[in-house]
Amino acid sequence: MNLTDLQQGKTAVVLDVTKLNDIVKQRLIDMGLVEGQEVCLKCTMPFGGPVMVEVCGQCLSLRRKEASRIGVR
Repeated sequence: MNLTDLQQGKTAVVLDVTKLNDIVKQRLIDMGLVEGQEVCLKCTMPFGGPVMVEVCGQCLSLRRKEASRIGVR
């Protein structure tokens, strides 16, 4: 399951971030989005826009393409 498959307001645990570009992956790791961390999908913007997630008490906006490469459980 990918991060974009979550329903709004639901939480999941990050399983895999290895499919991301190395630069993007390092940036997300620096902001707390690491394997084993709980993440909550706050909202998705219409027309293929970004998604907003909450990790470690802070909200992050991710491109939908990058969010679809983050595996969650």
